[in-house]
Amino acid sequence: MRRKATIALHWLTLVLLILLVAGGPIPVVAWAFTLSGLAMCLLAVAQGVMNGPGPKLEGALRRAHPWLSRAMYAALGVVAALTAWSQLGCTWSGPSLPNLYFYLMSASALHAIFHLWRHTALGDGALRRMTPTSMHKLL
Repeated sequence: MRRKATIALHWLTLVLLILLVAGGPIPVVAWAFTLSGLAMCLLAVAQGVMNGPGPKLEGALRRAHPWLSRAMYAALGVVAALTAWSQLGCTWSGPSLPNLYFYLMSASALHAIFHLWRHTALGDGALRRMTPTSMHKLL
């Protein structure tokens, strides 16, 4: 159950982030992003993150992996919380929501490239962890 929930939240949050980057903070999309992003973070806090460096990842990347993962969750949590804050009519003096969405999308792209590299160059099956089992034959 945890795996399915994490996978569903992972991809739902990405799709909602893409919609926010493309169309701005449309209220229903913004709230859906907030809920899915915070649910993903709460699931990770309550039950731990569902990832690991894999046996083939070595050296500095292996040591950095858990910290980079935590940074992604922290960034998601902050942007989701600020999206809710904005939807409640509150303001802050930091970057605008469109900029925050762009930054998070950029970090997500780097995250994806890293895991594509792991899956292809290292052959450690990294993509199988976060894809629905129906897609595993394609990977």
